[in-house]
Amino acid sequence: MENDMLKNGPFSKLHHISIVVRDVEKTQKFYESIGIGPWVDYPPMKEYEKINVPDEEGFYNLKIKCSQIGPVQLQLIEPGDGDSLYKDHLRKKGEGVYHIGFEVDDISATDAEIEAMGLKVLSSGRRKNGSGFSYLETASQAGVVLLVRQSPPAK
Repeated sequence: MENDMLKNGPFSKLHHISIVVRDVEKTQKFYESIGIGPWVDYPPMKEYEKINVPDEEGFYNLKIKCSQIGPVQLQLIEPGDGDSLYKDHLRKKGEGVYHIGFEVDDISATDAEIEAMGLKVLSSGRRKNGSGFSYLETASQAGVVLLVRQSPPAK
């Protein structure tokens, strides 16, 4: 049973590593200078219609750049106007890894599975099609926030 969870559980498919930074363009240029890129803008945060976040303005004003490195995405996130979990991280700990994201097939079922594990959802967002993310309260146990996400269907 435990071995099956390691192979098929909500944390079995690494999707991305997210780094909070003060200046996303400056950081992107550094990564490009050492051969990491290309970078694309994360889809508009307005895609998330149902959100549970500390401050909607802070959530919608995040600047996010992504680069695919093999099977794993690297994300750079700069907080904008308003409050956000990322802005809190910058104030308390400075720049660095904020969360590690894992891909799941069904975010709603995964939320129930996570709850059964005794983990709590810190923040979440869902698109109209039901895909989305859940940040988990794991920083004190895992050293970072863990996130589970269901990608939107391919277009």
